[in-house]
Amino acid sequence: MRNLTLLTDLYELTMMQGYFKNHTNETVVFDAFYRNNPSGSGYAIACGLEQVIDYIKNLHFTEEDIKYLRSLNMFDSDFIDYLADFQFTGNIYAIPEGTVVFPREPLVKVIAPAMEAQLVETAILNIVNHQSLIATKASRVCYAARGEGIMEFGLRRAQGPDAGTYGARAAVIGGCIGTSNVLAGQLFDIPVKGTHAHSWVMSFPDEYTAFKKYSELYPNACLLLVDTYDTLKSGVPNAIRVFKEMKEAGIELKNYGIRLDSGDLAYLSKKARKMLDEAGFTDAIISASSDLDEYLIDSLKSQGAKITSWGVGTNLITSKDCPSFGGVYKLAAVMDESTGKFIPKIKLSENSEKITNPGNKTVYRVYDKEGKIKSDLIALVEEKYDESDPLLLFDPVETWKKTYLAPGEYTLREIMVPVFLEGKCVYTSPKTMDIRAYCAQELDTLWEETRRLVNPNKVYVDLSNELYQIKQKLLSNYNRVEHN
Repeated sequence: MRNLTLLTDLYELTMMQGYFKNHTNETVVFDAFYRNNPSGSGYAIACGLEQVIDYIKNLHFTEEDIKYLRSLNMFDSDFIDYLADFQFTGNIYAIPEGTVVFPREPLVKVIAPAMEAQLVETAILNIVNHQSLIATKASRVCYAARGEGIMEFGLRRAQGPDAGTYGARAAVIGGCIGTSNVLAGQLFDIPVKGTHAHSWVMSFPDEYTAFKKYSELYPNACLLLVDTYDTLKSGVPNAIRVFKEMKEAGIELKNYGIRLDSGDLAYLSKKARKMLDEAGFTDAIISASSDLDEYLIDSLKSQGAKITSWGVGTNLITSKDCPSFGGVYKLAAVMDESTGKFIPKIKLSENSEKITNPGNKTVYRVYDKEGKIKSDLIALVEEKYDESDPLLLFDPVETWKKTYLAPGEYTLREIMVPVFLEGKCVYTSPKTMDIRAYCAQELDTLWEETRRLVNPNKVYVDLSNELYQIKQKLLSNYNRVEHN
């Protein structure tokens, strides 16, 4: 684990000193959430919690950190002394990784003394925003492939080692079958996959020799890149020649085939498929790369491309069409020290989308009788629900949009879980491949109309009646103050 304590914005530390000097360190509630689904999607995938856990576990200021902060000449000695003994003592709740999520619901909730809650803001957003973005993008790319394998191999195009490595993890959680990133494979125990480069072919006197030597090295993973010179006149025929020689030598052909990395992939794959089939290699893989994303894959599929495996790099690891997740971290409640109760807080804005939901909240998922997501319900933690009672859902903005669910027509699941209690971790993060399997189950709870790539159907995130009334009261109170 790395010490990322200084992975924070300076203003978190200056605010901490302000709280320290004013002796204001009451317990607060902060919510980390996002406002809009990325890439025009109908959902997002929560990701990054394992790294948040590692960050919180290792949260402390080292001697080097303290020395550096002193050198800034911005912080008083008594505050620096406080930081030297700093540790996280609060509670964190979160929606587990791989869960399908929607705008405005808390992905991570921090309940802690104000100074502690303030410090962790930047790192939590940095980790959760990035990995949730890439996991969501990956799920869209995998959906476009309609069950055919997607390999993530964008490390060389990622924005640095961390983005490439943790992005690979997120991509696998989102549905990719593996990654080219060997470090990610080692760290997260995920499959690593790859073929060879054009340079391999160019390093030999001719294409056939390059293919032959590669097949001798990797007979059980012989995927040959056939577009170095001429795909159909040279590459595919030489690959077929090598496959025939392997078969004649008694080598069992498995995990073998060709890769296309340029040209008209639909046309070339159909021609290559015909050539391979006529040569008796009907089970040969046809893999494709070349600046793919979900839209191009979907288009190639609609054109009848004969591609059975896809390698996606730049557009996936950078989420090129939507490079930011847009998650925010907002104060939702402050504890009244005398009563021990939380006082709801709300952030106002001219933009209604930016008005926050107040209070100490949790999130329930509402399923219909088919096991599909009906909606999500944000409620106060003290509210209790019983599936034997009817449930009335309503849109918190367009309140006339209501859904009445009778007992037996729905099921409920609280999707936020405790992660840290009183500074101690109480949650064990599953293995990455187990999170991937859970994510696949989660995606199956979405209707196809919500998963479609363009203009997806919206899943509503509703507020409980009690939370809605508190929000309206706060809005009314602030409006009254403003007009006075």
